[in-house]
Amino acid sequence: METNDLYKIIAENTEEVLFKDRNSKFFGYAFPISNEDEIRHWLEVLKKQHHSARHWCYAWQLGVEKPKYRANDDGEPSNSAGMPIYGQIKSFELTNILIVVVRYFGGVKLGVGGLINAYRTAAKMAIEVAKIEEKTIDVKLEIGFDYKNMNKVMRIIKEKNLKLVDQKMEMNCTLFLSVRKKQAPEILEIFNSLFEVSVKKLEN
Repeated sequence: METNDLYKIIAENTEEVLFKDRNSKFFGYAFPISNEDEIRHWLEVLKKQHHSARHWCYAWQLGVEKPKYRANDDGEPSNSAGMPIYGQIKSFELTNILIVVVRYFGGVKLGVGGLINAYRTAAKMAIEVAKIEEKTIDVKLEIGFDYKNMNKVMRIIKEKNLKLVDQKMEMNCTLFLSVRKKQAPEILEIFNSLFEVSVKKLEN
């Protein structure tokens, strides 16, 4: 079974985008996030910045292998704002992201269809101006051996182009490697087959 160990994030906060429909204004923003405290922070920032707006609707997704998400309509009709925003996060296959769309009411009701279109479009515009980066899911391996086996361990690290993240050189040697998830079974097997070398996968 092929392991999908790639995911996408945005590199930095985006520039403000604006979508207008019948005098209503929808300002879109996208933020890279790593926890729920950051979500609260950016919502507070935007509520101060747009204190006279009517709605601050948003959606976010956090995590890679078991992502969690939330979509909030903030007083708009049910599923007319948060889910269309979240739909764009899914469409662009992004995670660790918050998208907020701030609405100023223009005096003309747009109806649920109009709202869905407006929130979806503002969210899409916010993502389209973002710098999207692809990342890999990595696992950490701990390799233990004594000094006489240093050369054969280092040869594998070099041949397989593995990333060394830490090392402890005491009575014995311990190396910590970061390996792409889909490459990990092969690397574990190689080190397991070496005489006098131990290897274990660490929990992240």
